[in-house]
Amino acid sequence: MQSEQVSTLLVRANFGDEKAFESLVSLAYGELRRMAASFMRGRLNGQTLQPTALVNEAYLRLAHGATQWESKAHFFGAAARAMRQVLAGHAREKAAQKRAGDAARVTFNDLEIQAVEPDLNVARLDDALTALARVDERLMRVMELRYFAGSSLAEIAELTGCSLATAKRDSAYARAWLNDYINR
Repeated sequence: MQSEQVSTLLVRANFGDEKAFESLVSLAYGELRRMAASFMRGRLNGQTLQPTALVNEAYLRLAHGATQWESKAHFFGAAARAMRQVLAGHAREKAAQKRAGDAARVTFNDLEIQAVEPDLNVARLDDALTALARVDERLMRVMELRYFAGSSLAEIAELTGCSLATAKRDSAYARAWLNDYINR
């Protein structure tokens, strides 16, 4: 995706140009689909959430949400947040279906999603990320990109405009913070 084309479309979309937003999503669709597919591995028969469905649901959330994006990084951050909301909702629905007392928990493994920590409870991670955002919004965005957009540390560095060393340091710190919060 060419940054200058994305920038032009972002400006037009920010001024309410719906065609520009649609063009932006069309241009970004392949990248969004790659993000979703990169962390969703081979689905079993009966798996209800597919990468295309995840991108489509994320698109609907982006289209109905605030459409003021400052940059390509902000747009993809918003896409990661939309994917997080879809996956957390899906995990909560799945937990409600399999609920056995209060012990029902749904992990990335249960959702068949390739994740840095596949045994994390997705709903609990969502709650922890919300708490982290109150402490440090930037760290939350790093982990949102990591867990819910399947971004590598190099991609996070590029999207957030920091060095790879900073992305690694932020990721390590935020991961420890999240683990502490989740295991309380």
